[in-house]
Amino acid sequence: MSQAFTRRAGLGLAALLASLGPLAVVLPPARADTGPQIAFEVPEEGSVSAEEGAAAFGRIYEVVSHPRCANCHVGEDNRPMWSGPSYGQARPHGMNITGGESRIGAETLLCSTCHRTNGDFDTDPHAPPRAGLDWRLAPVEFQWFDRSAAEICAQLSDPGRTGGRDWVALAEHLTEDAGHRGFVLWGWNPGGAREPAPYSLETHVQDILTWGAAGQPCPAE
Repeated sequence: MSQAFTRRAGLGLAALLASLGPLAVVLPPARADTGPQIAFEVPEEGSVSAEEGAAAFGRIYEVVSHPRCANCHVGEDNRPMWSGPSYGQARPHGMNITGGESRIGAETLLCSTCHRTNGDFDTDPHAPPRAGLDWRLAPVEFQWFDRSAAEICAQLSDPGRTGGRDWVALAEHLTEDAGHRGFVLWGWNPGGAREPAPYSLETHVQDILTWGAAGQPCPAE
């Protein structure tokens, strides 16, 4: 369902309710472009040692394998995961939820049915989280859940599996998403007493750049 159609349907509902009595309907914004603007300088390739690059990737892996990031970076089964300190043993999202091949749940139940598009991350514990971009699974090529550091490093090094992005474009992707109060920024501000991803968004962006300038060194299998 397009955003334009969603808005027309919402306005139609508001008009209907208004005709029934003195009620007010407030629709959440489709986007909330009020996130931080993160500036960075791109280091020259080769200006960083392989050792520094490897250390940076170690921190990158801590972030992308964390539940705040990995739970929606899943494989071809299209099943988001529930994992982390408050969930005990990792398990698929409850209620038999699947993102489908669309990765937005279009085939069964849209992710946005519960995960509202709203840049206010502050939700009650165990309430569906939300972000300033429409909720969805990451592309299947970007699977992180249950993947090793070597597998994820090879993936991030391959523009064929990153939507054509090299290491500089990956850093730009992170900052652009954060500017829309999207999933990247949510990972460090998840609300609902959830554990945030480690380090900080700024540190993660710098680690991507450090790793890239070092030649994108990867750990052994």
